[in-house]
Amino acid sequence: MTRHVRDDIGKDLQQRKYVKMTTRPVDRLVRQLLAPTVVTMLITSLYNLVDTFFVGRLGPSATGAVGTIFSMMAVIQAIGFGFGHGAGNYVSRKLGERQVQEASTMATVGFVSSFALGLLVLILGLLFLDPLVDLLGVTLTIRPYAIDYLRYILLGAPFFASSLTLNNLLRLQGNANIAMVGIIAGAVLNCAMDPLFIFGLDMGIRGAGLSTFISQVVSFVILIIGTERCDAVKLRPCYFAPTRQRYIAIAQGGLPSLGRQSARSLSSILLNHAMTLFGDEVYAAITIVIRLANLIFAVAVGVGQGFQPVCGFNWGARLYQRVLGAYRYAQHLSTIILMVLSALLFAFAPLVCGWFSDSQRVVQLASLAMRVQCLSIPFMGFANICSMLFQNVNKYWPAFATAIGRDGLFFIPAVLLLPRLLGIPGIILTQPVADICTFLLAICLVRPFIRKVKAMACMTAPDGLKNTISPNNLR
Repeated sequence: MTRHVRDDIGKDLQQRKYVKMTTRPVDRLVRQLLAPTVVTMLITSLYNLVDTFFVGRLGPSATGAVGTIFSMMAVIQAIGFGFGHGAGNYVSRKLGERQVQEASTMATVGFVSSFALGLLVLILGLLFLDPLVDLLGVTLTIRPYAIDYLRYILLGAPFFASSLTLNNLLRLQGNANIAMVGIIAGAVLNCAMDPLFIFGLDMGIRGAGLSTFISQVVSFVILIIGTERCDAVKLRPCYFAPTRQRYIAIAQGGLPSLGRQSARSLSSILLNHAMTLFGDEVYAAITIVIRLANLIFAVAVGVGQGFQPVCGFNWGARLYQRVLGAYRYAQHLSTIILMVLSALLFAFAPLVCGWFSDSQRVVQLASLAMRVQCLSIPFMGFANICSMLFQNVNKYWPAFATAIGRDGLFFIPAVLLLPRLLGIPGIILTQPVADICTFLLAICLVRPFIRKVKAMACMTAPDGLKNTISPNNLR
């Protein structure tokens, strides 16, 4: 098949996708797209839970090490999500405007840049491994485990970062199924290799790190192949045309994700340092709670990611009524799901936390902290959907503010004050306090914006509908 024939087929596929994204009922579109994204987010969270589960058999110090390295993984995720969301939102809007060539160029720039920055993290991380571990915040007993685990996490940095970028590029074009296959394949492989390497080959925590590294490389390869075989824009060396304007567009679109992940890394480091006052058992308990809460939050993120391509395509096509409809549906669905999941986890907290540790003290602390966290979990989805809405429609600063609220803007003051004032209860309350404050901020930012979009929907409605549409009946 010649290149011209492939290009013609690609244009036809892009036209079909445009029609689908701008004409099908938005609730059905969001449901179709959120199923693979929710699965992808859950599987991504299971990466960390699987390591925590098996490493938990090695003792509280090893469990604490996995939690400590979470802040470094957040840095790598910041690169992947920053380039993925920055380039992906741009690509989504350009496809809505039918500018396919520019979309392909931006996708290539985002992917290559992500891999290159991940490679830089690998080189610098290995050169300064010991001081890096100390910076992350560890006790003397956790330190050797953290060094062994971090070495493999750094080796996987370029593959993990660029896989996240590819995953988001595919998802924001409406190819969530392909993105899901790549992530699931790596996660299943990780689940199979963890017990083999940790216990079968007696590698301990190094086995968990090696398993994670191999699974990330496999996901990377599968996502590359999937990009070539689906109707997504193609990545080509000849399309790599980095310019100042394109990087500005990536920075603007990726700022919320970059800010969220960077704030998560900083807050994790501060939390680690705060917990050094209370011992390895507190480290282990909070690590379990964070991983479980992230698993639930992954569902809300998946719903938001199902909403994003619908929002991006229709915003680019100036179909504002459809943007509003998709937003409302995503908010309702996210809140209901989080309420149900948090209620179940509250009821079975001791049982679930007991899966990850044999220490009675760790399970008691984790159960208490998990139940307190469950009280704020239903509020987490609202701010997340608001941030994704702002991000898709070029409202960068509101998107940035709502994105960093939970892990930065409110978490950092809370983690600096509450543990000093209240001790261990302060550690437990830090995240719920940040969640509630972020929810309130999101309400203040999104209400005036929704009013503006309703007015825009009235102005751009077809002539026959303008007399029947008003801001009041678009609620």
